[in-house]
Parts: sequence; structure tokens; C-alpha cells
Amino acid sequence: MPMNLIHRRLCSSEKWASMIAQVLPPWLERFDLGDDVLEIGPGFGATTRVLLDAVPRLTLLEIDPASASLLRTEFGSRATVVEGSGAEMPFDTGRFSAVVCFTMLHHVPTPALQDAIFGEAFRVLRPGGVYCGTDSQLSFRFRLLHVGDTMNVVNASTLPARLTGVGFGEVDVQHRPKELVEFSAVKPVSTGH
Repeated sequence: MPMNLIHRRLCSSEKWASMIAQVLPPWLERFDLGDDVLEIGPGFGATTRVLLDAVPRLTLLEIDPASASLLRTEFGSRATVVEGSGAEMPFDTGRFSAVVCFTMLHHVPTPALQDAIFGEAFRVLRPGGVYCGTDSQLSFRFRLLHVGDTMNVVNASTLPARLTGVGFGEVDVQHRPKELVEFSAVKPVSTGH
């Protein structure tokens, strides 16, 4: 979704990529992502660089055509890049062992579209598969960074119910106010969905 120039520069910077390279690997160690992972909304690919070293097979789903093109140029030989919406994923039901998304949900313009992404993540996961990620929370700096951007911050207190509402179990939401929300959930092995 739309990002202003300052935001684009920050997210495409070496400083941002370096920070992600330090903090993401230990966070990912908490999860068994399996053999076929989908990353929703990789943007400029800072998280993708880390995931490529952590998982055997990676698919990237990016809604922004320019970002999808950049991702294909940089990662096309190591990951499958698909242009499309997380709210209407062009993938078979039960295909992925894990679905991840990092600091992108606040760029989804409405809670209904965020819920559609949660539902689609559930659909494309194999039974027993994990959906996990992070998203930013409100702060003065965060508001400034998003002037002119789409900014629809995920409400950490309602996130567990939203995830269980689409069928997920084992939901865990960790909230650091004015900083970050971290979440994980598992598609039950026995499900009617």
C-alpha cells in the first residue's frame, strides 16, 4: 500500500536491512517454519534476505508492482515472486508449511481487509502450519513516518479474537505498546475449514 518518500527511503536503507538481519534470526528460531514458506508483503526485501537463509523454499506475495519487480530482480533466482493481494491469494489451499508477514499489516487500509488476509493465511496453510509475524504500534515517530501513508495499526487487544475467528488455534500475541506487536498462530491439524 502507499508509502511516502521518507518511509520508502527508510525501509530500503542498508541501516534498516542491517537491523532486520540482527533481530529477525533469533525471533524466527522460536518457530518451525517447515519446508515451504510464504512471505506476505515483503516490500524492499529486508526480511526476505533473512528468510532465504532460514527456509528451504520461499514464495513472496507483494501487492505493489514496483516492489514486486525489484524483488524479482534481487531474489528471482532464489524465491518465487508473485504480484497479488494477501486478501485474495492466488495459491492452492493447504500449500504452505508457514505464512509470515513483518511490519506490513498497518499498510492494509481496513480491518476487514486485514481479516481477509488472516483468513487467506489460514486457507493456504497446511494443517499444523504456523502463521507468525510482527507489526508496528503507534508512537509519535511512527505517526510522523506515516504522514501521507496508509496507516491502519493492528489493535493488539483484539488480534487474538480476530485470529481465532478465522480458525487459528494456539494464538499467542505479545504486545509492547508504542513499539511492536508479535503474533503467532497454528492451523489446527483437525479442522472443518
